[in-house]
Amino acid sequence: MLPFTAWAARSVHTAFGEVALPDTPKRVVTLHEGALDTALAVGITPLGAVTTRGGDGVARYIEAHLGEERPAIVGVVREINLEAVLALEPDLILAPPQLSEAQYRLLSRMAPTVVPLSEGLDPELWRDETRLYAQALGRGAEIEALLEQVDARAAEIAEDKAGDESPGAVVVRWMPQGPMVMSDQLFTAGLLRASGVAIHDAGLTSEGRPHSDTLSLENLARLEADWMFLATLNEEGREALEAARQSPAFVRLDVAARDRVVPVDGQLWTSASGPLAALAILDELDAALTP
Repeated sequence: MLPFTAWAARSVHTAFGEVALPDTPKRVVTLHEGALDTALAVGITPLGAVTTRGGDGVARYIEAHLGEERPAIVGVVREINLEAVLALEPDLILAPPQLSEAQYRLLSRMAPTVVPLSEGLDPELWRDETRLYAQALGRGAEIEALLEQVDARAAEIAEDKAGDESPGAVVVRWMPQGPMVMSDQLFTAGLLRASGVAIHDAGLTSEGRPHSDTLSLENLARLEADWMFLATLNEEGREALEAARQSPAFVRLDVAARDRVVPVDGQLWTSASGPLAALAILDELDAALTP
């Protein structure tokens, strides 16, 4: 049998160097939520995927893009079931940024494995990751059209609000242990800024960290903004949030008194990335800001 590199028609540059790829991959496994989003956005349903954070399946927003054909679950966000991946006999694996070299070596023995070269937090980093995944799938042109659609949608929202004073916002993930403010350097923050919303994290997140430590209810006042988007990942988080909303500390928030606290899906707003997630967030943002 010829070595894979002898018949591979394409290659992409990844965190682990140049990776040779089949011309038309047919058996794709995604080990990152952004990779799953990108694959579905260009019309490819992977054979396998990992669970979303806080859930036991794919993210709720992804469900709208799945038909009867569904990816098998082959692990959780930080723990991949290598045997489950191998059983799917993939010809392409789309892996998460910061995948360890040890795991890469194991996965790359199963199939060409694409790992984005992503370092630190940057609200625009998802675009490079999306482009790399799409190139690996042989769908580069399709993804550029989708990225243009995202930009146009954000510009449309910004234009609609152009006559108003730029609103400020914070995104808070509510866990059973309490609230955490999300960094203003994440995926969602970039989308909100592009839509004319001045997002901040109240100076509560450290450089390179995606969110703050858990805050006490008394410290919620530091999160004051024109809008507060409250994200929960699962039922436990929703129950904790509902209990907190009855507390005097929450009721005293000016943003709560003005009825500008917007519950959102944390699987989408604080964990996802990719063009489908971007369009879904922008639609929800537009609905929230529109009287």
